[in-house]
Amino acid sequence: MTELWTTVLEFAQITTARVGKQLMEDFGQVQASHKADGSLVTRADKWADQELRNAIASTFPDYGILTEEGDKVFPGTEWCWVVDPLDGTTNFTRGIPIWSISLGLLYKGTPVFGYVYVPPLRESFHGFWEGSSGLGASTGAFRNYHPIHTSEEDPSQHHFFNLCSRSTSVIKQDFPCKIRMLGVASYNFLTVATGAVLSGVEATPKVWDLAAAWVIVKAAGGSWISLKSEPFPLSAGVDYSDRSFPTLVVSRPELVSTFKPYLENLKI
Repeated sequence: MTELWTTVLEFAQITTARVGKQLMEDFGQVQASHKADGSLVTRADKWADQELRNAIASTFPDYGILTEEGDKVFPGTEWCWVVDPLDGTTNFTRGIPIWSISLGLLYKGTPVFGYVYVPPLRESFHGFWEGSSGLGASTGAFRNYHPIHTSEEDPSQHHFFNLCSRSTSVIKQDFPCKIRMLGVASYNFLTVATGAVLSGVEATPKVWDLAAAWVIVKAAGGSWISLKSEPFPLSAGVDYSDRSFPTLVVSRPELVSTFKPYLENLKI
C-alpha cells in the first residue's frame, strides 16, 4: 500500500499545482454566472473540473470520479475521487485570496485521503485516515508537509470560531469566541485542523466541499459532528448535487457541548 499512497500524494500535489497555476492567471479576472442552486460558477471552475477529471482518468483509469461541475452521481466503485475544482468561487471572482482546490479519495464510499491546495497562499494540506478501511494506511495530517494537530486550548475571546454566510444565527452576545467568516468551506475546517481555530460550522456543504477536509480534520485530531445526516459512506447511484450535510467541526470532543447549543436556530 505504501507505493499506492506515494502515487496518490504525488499525483495530488503535481496536478493541483498545475491547475492552480492557471487559476491564478484568472484570479479576480473572470465573471461568474448563477447555477440552479444559487451558487456561482465561472469558466475557470469548469476548466479546472475538466482538467482534474482528465488527469484522474489518465492516472487512475479504474477509479470513479464525483465532481461539483461534472458527474454528481456516486458510481459505487471501490475507489473514487471526489473533486471540488474551485472552493470559494465568490472569493475567486472578487479577488479575495482564499480559495482552494480539493481532492478526496474514497475507499468503499468513505474518504481515506484528502488533499487541499490554496494557490494564493501557497498552502497545501493533506491527510491519511485509515478509519475502519483495513487498508493499513498511516494516519496523519500535514500543512506544507509539516505535521499539524488541532488545539487543546479552551475557548476565550482570544480564540476563533468560523462560520459560513448561512450560519450567522449562531452569533449571540455571550458567544465564547471571536467570529470569523472565510467564505471557503474546506479552508473553514482546515483552520481547525491546524490549531488556529477551535471550531467551525457550515450549514449547507456538499460532499465535494467535505471529502478532502474530512480526512485531514480527523487525522489532525478533530471531531466531525454531522448536524443532520452522515455524509459517508456514499451510496451507489445517488445524485449528490442537491444534498447538503450541515457540519460542526471542533478541535476536541469536549467542545461539542460548548458550541452546539448556539446552533439551535441554524436553518439546515
